[in-house]
Formats: sequence, C-alpha cells, structure tokens
Amino acid sequence: MHISNSKHTINKRINKLYPPEIAQKAVNSIIDLVFKYKSRIESKPYHLSEKDVILITYGDQVNKESEPSLQTLKEFMDSHLKGIINSIHILPFYPYSSDDGFSVVNYNAVDPHMGSWKQIEQISNEYRLMVDGVINHVSQFSDWFRAYLASDEYFKDYFIEVDPSTDLSKVVRPRATPLLSEFTDDCGKIRHIWTTFSKDQVDLNYKSHRVLRNVLDSMFYYIEKGATLIRLDAIAFIWKEIGTSCVHLPQTHELIQLMREVLHEVAPEVIIITETNVPHKENVSYFGSGDDEAQMVYNFALPPLLVHSIHNADTKKLSSWAKTLSLPSDKVCFFNFTASHDGIGLRPVNDILEQEEIDNLVERIKENGGLVSYRANEDGSQSPYELNCSYIDALTLPKEDDHLRLKKMLLTQGTVLAMPGVPGIYFHSLVGSRNYYDGVKHSGQNRTINREKLNIDWLEQELSTQGTLAKTMFDSYKRLISIRINEKAFNPFGQFEFLDLDSRLFIIDQKCVACEERILAVHNFSNEIVKCEIPKEISLPLYDILSSNLTVKIEEKREITLEPYQMLWLKGNIKKEKK
Repeated sequence: MHISNSKHTINKRINKLYPPEIAQKAVNSIIDLVFKYKSRIESKPYHLSEKDVILITYGDQVNKESEPSLQTLKEFMDSHLKGIINSIHILPFYPYSSDDGFSVVNYNAVDPHMGSWKQIEQISNEYRLMVDGVINHVSQFSDWFRAYLASDEYFKDYFIEVDPSTDLSKVVRPRATPLLSEFTDDCGKIRHIWTTFSKDQVDLNYKSHRVLRNVLDSMFYYIEKGATLIRLDAIAFIWKEIGTSCVHLPQTHELIQLMREVLHEVAPEVIIITETNVPHKENVSYFGSGDDEAQMVYNFALPPLLVHSIHNADTKKLSSWAKTLSLPSDKVCFFNFTASHDGIGLRPVNDILEQEEIDNLVERIKENGGLVSYRANEDGSQSPYELNCSYIDALTLPKEDDHLRLKKMLLTQGTVLAMPGVPGIYFHSLVGSRNYYDGVKHSGQNRTINREKLNIDWLEQELSTQGTLAKTMFDSYKRLISIRINEKAFNPFGQFEFLDLDSRLFIIDQKCVACEERILAVHNFSNEIVKCEIPKEISLPLYDILSSNLTVKIEEKREITLEPYQMLWLKGNIKKEKK
C-alpha cells in the first residue's frame, strides 16, 4: 500500500497553514489517517451526468410511528422516486442540540430518533449519498467542548478564546447574534468563545492540527458508510485571523484544497460541494483553478433572481447574470436549486440587484406571508440576510389560486432542471408545501417556516388524491425530471449559452457536441402570451419534448408562442460546420 505523489502536496499545503514545529506532526497524523482508511474504503469511479438529480431532505422528513424515520424515507424514495432521482442529500442526521441538526453533538453517530448507520448504509446502497460536513462549529454540548471547558490538555486549543475588548469590527457577520459567547469552565472561570452563528454553535480552531485530523477522520468515516458527495457547510468562515474579515481567507481555500487532496487519496470519486451563501463573485471563487477545490458550488444567486423575475415579469437581471456564468474547467459545475432547509439568501444578489429591487423583494415576500431574517453590519446596523418562506409561497400572493401557484412554481423548477449543472430539489418543493406558521410559533425560529416534518400516512393520502396541490405538483415535477434525465444535452459539463430574445423570457441553449444535439429551453416569466423568433443560427426542425408525443414541431416558421408561465424545451440537432 502506498501514497501516490500526494505526500509531497499534502506536506506543501500543511506547511502553508502551520508553523514548522506543528506542520510535521500534522503531516504524519494525516498520512496515518490515509493508510487507516485505504484498507477500509473501496473506491468506485463515478462521473456526473444528466442523470444526476439530488433530493435535499431531512432524515426525519417523513415519519411513521414505531419506525426509524430514515427507513421511512427510504421506503418513500423506493416507492415514488426510484429511477427518477438517483441521489439524496440527507441534512445532518447526527445527534444535535439546535438548528435542526446544524449544531452537532457527535460527528460519528446517527440520531437514534432517525435510526442508525444501518439505515444510512441501506440508503447509500441504492442512491448516491450527500452528507454534511458541519465542520465550522460543534454543539456546546459536544464531548469536544465539554472536554475543553474541563481543561483537558488534548482539547486546550480546539476552540477560539478572545479577550472581549479585542476589536473585531472587521469580522463579516452572517447573523445579528454576538460573535463572542460567554461560557463558564469547570474551574468557574468565564471564557469568551468565538461563535459565528449562535451560542450553541461553537467555532472550531483549525490552527490546531488535531482539529483538522479528527475532522478528516469523521469525513473518511462518512465515505466508509457510503457518502459520495460531501457538503462543506458554512465553509467560508472556517479560518479566523483577528484584524481581517475572517471570511474567504487564503487559508480557507488552502484548507479546502488540502481536505480534497487527502480525501481523494483514498476515494478520488468523492465530490466536494461548498456552501457559501455570499455575493456571487465570492461564491464562485471556491471552484479554485478548476481541479483543486470544490467540484460543485451552490448557485446561490439563482433562487432570489427567479423570484425577482416572477414578481416583475422581467428576466433582464436574471439573463444578464446568467451570461456571466463561466467555469474554470470542464471538471466542475454548478449545483442549481431554488429552495433548501434555509431561507432565500439575499447576500448573493447584493452586487446583481439594485438596493431598491432588493427592498421590493423583501416587501413582496412579507406580502406573500413570508418572514425576513437580518444580519449585523460592520457599523452596527442590520440588513436583511435571507427571506424565510416556502418557495411556492414566495412566488405567489395568498389570494392567488392554486392553478396559478402551480404554474409559477413549475416554471421556476423547470428552469432549474434546464440550467447547466446538477439540480437539487428540496423535499417541500417536490410536494408543493406551504408556509409552516405553527412551526415558527413553536420554535421561535424564522427558518422553521420551511422545515415542517410530515406524517407519511397523511402525505401518502395527499399524493393519492386527485386534485390536491401536493399530487399535482409531485406528478408534474416527476415528469419534468424523467424527461431531463434522458437528454444528453443536459449533461452538467456540456456547452451552454443564454439568449436574449424578450425581456419576459429566460432562454437556455444547452448542447451535447458529441451527440450533435441541443435543447433550447424557453421559459415565460410573465402572465402574458409571448411570441418570439428563433435565431437563424439555430437549425430546424425543433420538437418540444415537454409536449405529449412531441406534437409541437417547428419546421419552417421560426416564430414560437408561449402561454403565460409556459416553458418549451425544444430539441434539435446541431448544424454541422461546412468544411
């Protein structure tokens, strides 16, 4: 058993992060870790394709009495989504103390209310599994933090203690909560500890090589249990240097590159996906050079821009932004989504929408029954951070009927399925869930509005009853996915272009050069009938693959007509170049 050429690269990266006396210890412990897991993990090559669609869900999203919720989830997937959705992102299923899983008590355990590693492995045997690396912070009730407060020598540098008189005004804040939280250690001494997100989410100190080693150990353990994609949660904040913004630091990128290098030494097929809910230009920096950092990056600007486009029946900002999308290599792609367990982030569009447009978006979400969360600014003021609302409610006023609500929702979901990259679908979007106000009242947290857990018997009844919002949404959504996964032009690494033909339309031209096919995906974001001309450089005939039996065929006339909120996926051949 050997390590390829990575020891040199790992050594080089570690020496950028740590002083010499620590670096050698870090290298040795990580190399030992690699050898430990090389004998336990069987690497299985895999390449993303148009068939990859990821369901985003909690491990206890659906529940049945006296049954582990992870088992119930798998049974639901097997019954309704097998052959349509091939991948599943199970949000943190570890024991936790708050934030619906994102305050982890034990990285290497499964919450017993959800099940055990047995259920996780059963899911990973049938579906590609994405798990969360919630590695910026741990719960205040974790063994690590308890040992730290007990002055255990091994854990003495695991967390970041700061004198409260220190000037931390340059630190970028994603929340309005205090950056430092008070804790009393076992000797009765008050300690002021760095907590980026909440008092119950205590930031880890990656200047400790032991933290790095033990976090990597947990990530290898996830891979051993079947994970093939690892989502690095809140990764932009992971390295702290007082006197800086403490976000997107060079050490942060170096750390991600090191993690990828180490994990790939054992399992090169594993995909690293970064979750950085920040302005778009900062977000895409996590692609690195295209072959050394994240293979997928959340396309965070997409969800608010789609809502903005629906509200204004205008896609100019969406199309203008989309035209800037580029990738540093053909080895990386975007992770496209509209909704998740979190809200609709506003920071990603700070440099795309005007302030007045953002203000209007905030007010419209309130009119639609949504809530707004705020973050603290450097000057002490607060500004909207995210919109908390189910995605279907974000698009429509409460008085609008379900027919219109469905049309708007399906349009946005179809757009995501047609975007270049891999689509992620939140469970509640799949079944058209509405705002969950009772949950907000119970938890006191705005984000609970989009985190309702569902009784499986109730859900099955909804999905089997003609005319319910859930059934119509579910069946329509599955049909769109089943069409998408059979079109090579939707390969996440294919060629793409965005066309401007009408300010009410969002048009994506995706090509599979190898199979000489293209799909021109045309989406009408207005409540008007829109006609437009297909550009002459696009060869005819074209067939709408969304219509039954391909009845829509464009052979001679280049004009197409779209009804309000209609979409056409027009398939055709790429015209061969004349020699």
